Amino acid sequence: MPAKIRLQRQGRKRLAFYHIVIADSRAPRDGRYIERIGVYNPNTNPATIDLDFDKALDWLNKGAQPTDTVRAILSYKGVMYKKHLLGGVAKGAFDEDEAERRFQAWLTDKESKIQAKKDRLANESEADRKSRLEAEAKINAERAEAIAKRNSELAAEAEAEVAEEAAEEATEEVAEEVVEAEAPATEEAPAAEETASEEASEEEKKAE
Repeated sequence: MPAKIRLQRQGRKRLAFYHIVIADSRAPRDGRYIERIGVYNPNTNPATIDLDFDKALDWLNKGAQPTDTVRAILSYKGVMYKKHLLGGVAKGAFDEDEAERRFQAWLTDKESKIQAKKDRLANESEADRKSRLEAEAKINAERAEAIAKRNSELAAEAEAEVAEEAAEEATEEVAEEVVEAEAPATEEAPAAEETASEEASEEEKKAE
């Protein structure tokens, strides 16, 4: 049975990464392997791939069969294209220098595309950060406006209460002054009545 190039799961639940290994096709998925040739981490964007290019190409030339996922990884890193170019050299379609030139041109184009994707993701992340900051600033401004409005209403209520208390105090002071002004007249009335009564008694005595 030929060897297979496949992934071996590592890491914890929901945050797994994978070793790229050469293993016997009859071995369990996460069992023993012949050689580890790289690491694949899908938790980043773009995914992080650390691959020993020469070993991967050597095992492909030896007949190792990659799984579908590993084939996509090898194609992404250019291993499958390099194998294709070497096949063209073996058939005499072009020489090794031409194969290397074509591969380097492909590699340059691939790296520029990867860098463009990273720049786009970075710009999107920055735009998203600014959008979240603006939304948060708007919420804070609305909250501050609501607090200021509430404080203004409370201040107005407090002023109204103070004015009402002052009016009540002024009313009470006026009432006290009126009472004080009327008190002497009330006290003089009985004295006048006593004088009139005494005069009437004296007149009665004289009449007798």
